[in-house]
Amino acid sequence: MLTILLFLCTQDQIEYMNYLEAIGKYFIMIWEVFKKPTKWPIMRSLILKEIDELIYGSMGIIIFISFFIGGVVTIQTALNLTSPFLPKSLIGFATRQSVILEFAPTFTSIIMAGKVGSYITSSIGTMRVTEQIDALEVMGVNSLNYLVFPKIIAMLMYPFAVAIAMFVGIWGGWTAAIFGGFAPSGEFIKGLQMDFDSFHVTYAFIKTFFFAFIIATLPSFHGFYMTGGALEVGKASTTAFVWTSVVIIILNYILTQLLLG
Repeated sequence: MLTILLFLCTQDQIEYMNYLEAIGKYFIMIWEVFKKPTKWPIMRSLILKEIDELIYGSMGIIIFISFFIGGVVTIQTALNLTSPFLPKSLIGFATRQSVILEFAPTFTSIIMAGKVGSYITSSIGTMRVTEQIDALEVMGVNSLNYLVFPKIIAMLMYPFAVAIAMFVGIWGGWTAAIFGGFAPSGEFIKGLQMDFDSFHVTYAFIKTFFFAFIIATLPSFHGFYMTGGALEVGKASTTAFVWTSVVIIILNYILTQLLLG
């Protein structure tokens, strides 16, 4: 019995040390990304390519999800306002607050962690498996700067995508309110304007910048340091999505406590 307990404790310690090692390697990777930069003409084309693939290529799913999330929030809010003494403008107010504070920045980031994060991990992981990263390093190129830095810069455009998600989410809520007969247009718009605090938008964008950095770097970490073959690329993509989502949720809690608490 004592031997089993000692074995389990040893396994827990090993797993704990593995987590600490991974965190250390992640921050070392971030440091290496900004060392020995690639020549600007090459980097510019890489950044434009990443903006097209990571941001522009994701706008369709962002708009689609935001529209229907806004509509669902409106419907659920309207169905819970059963008292005739509560004004219909509260539907617009609740939709605005929900979309701006949480659904646009956080829910969209979880979706991006799946779509963009998996793409980043699989593309870099495939380069690792096919020894393209080794070839870059043999040529004297800082492979981390070449592969990861353009993704970080491209994801700086992510707040613009979240701004569109906010607009489309509120538009979806307005559409659901009007065509569902839950609130007149004037009452819904009145709710959108009710007690508006511009800092809530600032708070959402601050969160978005942190989430964008995590989405760009954490999947890159899992792809760059993966080992094995093609099967492990899929496993690394799944692991990257899980950990990126976990870090986004934890960061969301911390930033909300710091900025709104």
